Amino acid sequence: MAFLQDDKLFSGKWFYNYSLLVAGTFILALGYIFFITPHFIVPGGAYGIGIIVHKLSIGLFPHGPFNLLDASEYTGFFSKIGYYFMEYQNDMFHQYEGGIPVGLTGLVINVILVLVGIKILGPRFGFKTFFGFFLSSVFIDLATKWWGLVPLVDDVLLSCVFGGILIGFGFGLILRAKATTTGTDTVGMILSKYTGLPLGQMIIYVDLIIILCSLYVEMDWQIPLYSLIVLYISGRVIDITIQGSTFEKALFIISDKAEEIRDKVVIDMKRSGTYLKGKGMYDGQDKNMIFIVVNRRELSILKDFIEHIDPNAFITVMETNEMLGKGFKSLSDKAE
Repeated sequence: MAFLQDDKLFSGKWFYNYSLLVAGTFILALGYIFFITPHFIVPGGAYGIGIIVHKLSIGLFPHGPFNLLDASEYTGFFSKIGYYFMEYQNDMFHQYEGGIPVGLTGLVINVILVLVGIKILGPRFGFKTFFGFFLSSVFIDLATKWWGLVPLVDDVLLSCVFGGILIGFGFGLILRAKATTTGTDTVGMILSKYTGLPLGQMIIYVDLIIILCSLYVEMDWQIPLYSLIVLYISGRVIDITIQGSTFEKALFIISDKAEEIRDKVVIDMKRSGTYLKGKGMYDGQDKNMIFIVVNRRELSILKDFIEHIDPNAFITVMETNEMLGKGFKSLSDKAE
């Protein structure tokens, strides 16, 4: 059975996570409304399908799908609620130029995928996931009613960049709130289970298929190419939002002056590192390899020092995504 993390009701952590969830869904909706949907860009996912369905359904419901009588004809609490819901949907269809609203399509797809996912994969979706995609759909449709289908900027490439940033940042906040985005993630998990292919690979394939489906609506290769830009940018922003932006570099240093380098790091730079035992492949001699994480300024200082004392040293500099532990962000802070 899958592990579902839950927060204590009305605790500080509960309020924090749900605040992230609300903020993330709202920012995501703005990304779609201001930059993506008006240009018919299809960045994969359930809302990408929603954009395609909207485009295909324009003109099918010029006055909305429901023929409503006068409100006085509806008696009883639930019938009045139904009336106002249908009236709202008619209004949304009008706002979307007679097409099916993107948020409504995304909501229906996500509900179906979650139910199928629970049946096939087991209980992997907590309440926050349901709340997240419901709120995303509502915000997308409400923002459309407020703003309309008018792009904030006419430049499509600029819309791709900033739309990808907003969507990625919104999704990142949703994931930090320990919710999931369902959509293509769920399809990817199901396909990965039956094909044995890696999950990340399957999600990419599913998103690519959705993007290429935009050609069925309009045979214009600019649309899928622009959509790939949004998909890439949003993915990078999701990573930065979850892991944080870091300036630290990880170094592997192999030098015959390991002790001098150790004194520079520990005494002068007030840092620490780790000795790793190794053996040279060419001469078979034992080596002390140093592993250390430093910031950009410390990297420059350390490289100059090593070049001065041992020009033959071997240094490998690597990018780091996240550092947890003593001297950096603690594991307990990360968990919280």
